[in-house]
Amino acid sequence: MVTAASPSWTHCGQGAGPGDRVGCRGIAIPGSLRCLAHATPAEQTAYLAFLSPGADLDLRGTTVTAALLQQIHVRTTDPATGRARLGDVLFDQATFDGEVGFSSTDFTGSVSCVQCTFDGNAWFDGVVFARDVSFKAAHFAGDARFDRTTFATDVWFVETAFSGDAHFTDSAFGSGWFHRASFDQDVLLTGAVFARYAAFNATFARASWLGPLSCGETLDLGDASFAARMTVLAAARKVMCRRTQWAQPATLRLRHASVDLTDAVCEYPLAVAGHLRPFVTPTGPLDESALVNVPEQPRVASLQGVDAAQLLLTDLDLTGCLFAGTIHLDQVRLEGDCSFAEAPAGLHRQGWRPVRLTRRSTLAEEQHWRSTRPASLPGWQLPLPGADIVQPSALAALYRALRKSYEDSSNAPGAADFYYGEMEMRRVDPHTAPAERGLITAYWVLSGYGLRATRALGWLLLAVILTMLVMMLWGLPERDTPSLSTGTLTSHRITMTTDSPDPENPTGPVTERLTSERFDKSLRVVVNSVIFRTSGQNLTTTGTYTEMVSRLTEPVLLGLAVLAVRGRIKR
Repeated sequence: MVTAASPSWTHCGQGAGPGDRVGCRGIAIPGSLRCLAHATPAEQTAYLAFLSPGADLDLRGTTVTAALLQQIHVRTTDPATGRARLGDVLFDQATFDGEVGFSSTDFTGSVSCVQCTFDGNAWFDGVVFARDVSFKAAHFAGDARFDRTTFATDVWFVETAFSGDAHFTDSAFGSGWFHRASFDQDVLLTGAVFARYAAFNATFARASWLGPLSCGETLDLGDASFAARMTVLAAARKVMCRRTQWAQPATLRLRHASVDLTDAVCEYPLAVAGHLRPFVTPTGPLDESALVNVPEQPRVASLQGVDAAQLLLTDLDLTGCLFAGTIHLDQVRLEGDCSFAEAPAGLHRQGWRPVRLTRRSTLAEEQHWRSTRPASLPGWQLPLPGADIVQPSALAALYRALRKSYEDSSNAPGAADFYYGEMEMRRVDPHTAPAERGLITAYWVLSGYGLRATRALGWLLLAVILTMLVMMLWGLPERDTPSLSTGTLTSHRITMTTDSPDPENPTGPVTERLTSERFDKSLRVVVNSVIFRTSGQNLTTTGTYTEMVSRLTEPVLLGLAVLAVRGRIKR
């Protein structure tokens, strides 16, 4: 790669002239004013004779042919291992002419290949890099093969261009950095293991398969661009997909990972799914030893800024997922075992009064909001430091969108929990009109928004007991008064008059009114009231009004209980 400025080292200068004042940029070898490529045969022989296993190698700016590289390989081969061994290596701005092979080479020092060019295929199969390696701004014109290569520490492919296939099958990395790299052909990372960090902030023009690979810390695909169909198979502690662009259908199959999709762009369907079993490569199960203490089910950390119309989530943990800011959230598809955070169930004390919370699915944003409220109950999930707290009005909209998503997929039980959350947010929202809040509160107290059958049945049972008690004590008359009929016979014509005396209010001690006979009559009155019928029983004035009230309230409570049961079993 030629640049206008002279290199920082003493260079060969072969071919310099009016059109090129720099000439050959190869570093001058010891004992010569020329680079290794332009040195005399005697100078080349002397330089090569100086090399031995473990020697440092400085070929900056030099054009290296396959024949010259083969001679270096022979001179640096360790007889004990049969592998070439080099110390610190400098290949900055070097050009490798033709096919280059570094297979079975151990680099015991640091390696710098900044702005180097590989005109043909480059073979690094089985190479061991003991220290940091840099291929910054390098260009691989042919295939780049790093199969079974060991990068013991960090390797940098920053702004590196891979015009051919790039293979890293069964390679081991400390950390791999592919910032602003470009892959024009296929990329193979099958069985690759990253002990710490893997960053692919790169452009993939054709790659269709990434992995399976393992990463002990973070797999970073942030700002990456995938122009072709892509399947990513990864086991990692974290997977970062911030601002990742998917221009074709894509699938992320993950294990262990916490995936962040903030501001990701998916123009076509994007499926994110948990993988229940370890990945298998042609050489056996993928090494996940660095992740043994991490739960296998992957988690979604954020969908903020994502257009969810193309998003499918399957078998994922959504307990900490942030949904605020998601576009078209009502169109997201949730399948398999997608779990949400649950409200802390059981009895709690809030000040002087006991509070009982029923278990239900909640959004992380509601958990965060409730945990920051004064006198918050224990068990709510705390927000991360500096995180925005979403208010009830916005939370109600999030619940409404997810409820519609579940309803569209005919998941009525799932939709019920989100309807409960929506109504809860409307009830506690300070901007809700007082009259509306009062109505919603009554709906919540009586039946848990038509979703808690036991609550509605409890109120119905209480109403029945109270109605029966009122009937037995004051509603039933003292005694059944028979109708009295009188008649007048005039010129063979009879006129009959029937009088129905008013029911007598019960008198005497209260305990004497609690008899089995009065219980049976009261039970008939109440049962008929529940099914919205009149009993036909003579009642006192108090009993008449009590029956009217019970015929209004008790069928409503029964209907709410039926509604709640239907919401849980509806298909």
